[in-house]
Amino acid sequence: MSGESATTAIHKGQVDLLDFIDWTSVECLNQSTTHSLPNAIKQGYREDEGLHLESDADEQLLLYIPFTQVIKLYSIAFKGPEDEGPKTVKLFSNKEHMGFSNVNDYPPSDTVVLSPEHLQVGKPVLLKYVKFQNVRSLTIFIEDNQTGSEITKVQKIQLIGSTVETTDMKGLKKIEDH
Repeated sequence: MSGESATTAIHKGQVDLLDFIDWTSVECLNQSTTHSLPNAIKQGYREDEGLHLESDADEQLLLYIPFTQVIKLYSIAFKGPEDEGPKTVKLFSNKEHMGFSNVNDYPPSDTVVLSPEHLQVGKPVLLKYVKFQNVRSLTIFIEDNQTGSEITKVQKIQLIGSTVETTDMKGLKKIEDH
């Protein structure tokens, strides 16, 4: 992927999309009961080096993140250990009800291959921006980790983008017929 640095990957108008996540509908399949998704994605938790998301039965994780409004996703950042951190990450825009049995039936909107350097500092990776223009939900499939071990650990996930401005119908002036 791109070699952008963390400071240049967040452009003007781009924000951390944390405040726009619909927390009541977030799901994560194959997460450890003691090391769950909020540890990697919620403010405060994801900054705590002692907390992380961890896979349970094998190295794969499947996350479903809906948003409270339509967003544009520009980049994504993962932070994790160099050995057990995620490696191949497939992103799906607006695909609901995905499971491990059907995740490979759909082409991903983008695939990110993370290096240990990305994981060390949580460096944002630029996405195929045209594929993430009107995102209502994001499904993240962590396919494997850096060393092929049975457990994948994620310390932080950061989604960077902007909200889609909606037209305020009240603000429009009515055109009167003469």
